[in-house]
Amino acid sequence: MAIRMPRIIKKSSTAGDVPKGHFAVYVGENQKKRFVIPISFLSQPLFQDLLSQAEEEFGFNHPMGGVTIPCSEDVFIDLTSRLSRI
Repeated sequence: MAIRMPRIIKKSSTAGDVPKGHFAVYVGENQKKRFVIPISFLSQPLFQDLLSQAEEEFGFNHPMGGVTIPCSEDVFIDLTSRLSRI
């Protein structure tokens, strides 16, 4: 059985490197890491729950300049790997 890798692209550079059909989010509890993920995740209920948590914690003011997701990097990677199997 093959292991399927999640469809996320981990990046750490500027906003100009986001491919069409993707968007950047910042994830982490203390030190934020930047991930570029497909916009198709926006329609998934699990990801919508994360966005609701982000709205509750940060409102619409995201200090990193992109959407900040309030969870650990490990939880985010686990969630996005589940989403890429859907």
